[in-house]
Amino acid sequence: MKLKTLINEQELQKRIVELGEQITKDYENKEIVIICVLRGAAYFAIDLSKHINSNSLLMEFIQVSSYGKNKETTGELTIKKDLDIDIKGKNVIIVEDIIDSGITMETLKKYLLTKEPESLKICTLLNKKERRKVQIEADYVGFEIPNKFVLGYGLDYEEYYRNLPYVAYSED
Repeated sequence: MKLKTLINEQELQKRIVELGEQITKDYENKEIVIICVLRGAAYFAIDLSKHINSNSLLMEFIQVSSYGKNKETTGELTIKKDLDIDIKGKNVIIVEDIIDSGITMETLKKYLLTKEPESLKICTLLNKKERRKVQIEADYVGFEIPNKFVLGYGLDYEEYYRNLPYVAYSED
């Protein structure tokens, strides 16, 4: 697979610092629960959490799948690992690597709202608006990207390439 850099490591880290500062400001003196969508958002969520200046920050994980081994979503959401904590009455931010069609995020958001959080916002590293199939918007967006299949910094193809410290796209 031939890859080209879309967003280099320095650009990624600079934007993550900015997002962390914005979240810190928006949630001043409030408890926050970051829900990292595994596996793809792990790198982003961990780096982001380092830049949220709060003594009341919890990190939780959920694993969902709608892609399987495909480059396209199947439209079916499977919860592989559910939350371990109760988010009722808490300020929750879903941290995702990419919003593409929006189907996964829409379904996840509806699911988490059934758990009655105080508030629920979405933070995505990458936003691919031109691929949207449902109406969903992120509250915090790292980068708007073109309609390319992207890899690296947590994003994978058949579980490979996640460890790249930058975001690349496939020319294949």
